[in-house]
Amino acid sequence: MSRKPRLMKKTMLLAPELLAEARQACGAATDTDAIRQGLQALIQRAASHRLAQLIRRGVETGPVVDVPRRREPPRRRRRVV
Repeated sequence: MSRKPRLMKKTMLLAPELLAEARQACGAATDTDAIRQGLQALIQRAASHRLAQLIRRGVETGPVVDVPRRREPPRRRRRVV
């Protein structure tokens, strides 16, 4: 059984031109979709910025795994007649 996401109702003062431009830029059907997509993009951008800072500092992002080469299929031998 999937749970319904918790939703909040907020009152915001936005310039109509800004909201219209945001809706057009992201292809949102509603004002709510435009705000949601904008917040998700902001969160993703902040996360990638934090990751870039960690990499610049030389912090490892996870274990380095040495992946072995795949075995090649055996070659067919020529028959000598």
